[in-house]
Amino acid sequence: MKLSFVIPAHNEAVTIGCCLEAILRQLSGAGIEHELIVVDNVSTDETAAIAGRYPGVTVIRESRKGITFARQAGFLHSRGDLVANIDADAILTAGWVQTVLREFSADTGLVCLSGPQVYYDAPWFTRIGAYLFYRVAFLAYLVLRFVLRSGSMVQGGNFVCRRAALEAIGGFDTTIQFYGEDTDIAQRLHPVGRVRFSLRLPVYASGRRFAVEGLAATGLRYAVNFFWIVIFGRPFTRVSRDIRLLEQPRA
Repeated sequence: MKLSFVIPAHNEAVTIGCCLEAILRQLSGAGIEHELIVVDNVSTDETAAIAGRYPGVTVIRESRKGITFARQAGFLHSRGDLVANIDADAILTAGWVQTVLREFSADTGLVCLSGPQVYYDAPWFTRIGAYLFYRVAFLAYLVLRFVLRSGSMVQGGNFVCRRAALEAIGGFDTTIQFYGEDTDIAQRLHPVGRVRFSLRLPVYASGRRFAVEGLAATGLRYAVNFFWIVIFGRPFTRVSRDIRLLEQPRA
């Protein structure tokens, strides 16, 4: 199976290098057919130039700002059997690629595999709060998938889909700006095949949104939009703030 990485990036000059290096380390010498696509989403910094320096990386541009526009552009450009959607501030954990290939090879009915994020740059209380949040979310996922049989759960920025399944649902819903885009994918893929959320497939990611917006407020906003998509088929929160404009300058 060919593995395509699609990495949306808006002003990610600080993080894109670490993201790509982690992916390339796992692919190096593994004999896995792959492609790496960075979607420069209206960046005004050196994101595209930095990404383009890495071997085998293709940089494309999406002029409509928004995560779903960028994911869709990358998906349409990709050619892999599996499409890995990784955010530009994410760093793959050890064995991530092998776990993905093993799970999809073992289960032909699996159409989407996702896992949690571990916030490497957040204070300890934020990391503990996120750890507990994912355990509660995992229980909600089990009820939704196995008891109610009405859907599943995906973590945006850490999920892999079969190309055929994404094509069957028409790809990403570009009417969704940010919140709920991952839950929307989980819900629309659920009738196509198995959508699995596994605590054994984490990635490291930046906790900068928690730092800017607050842990409780961000967690509540994600939870509300998760259930709003599940129940009503649309997100509750229609707009999001560009946290890169709100972050304190890095030293």
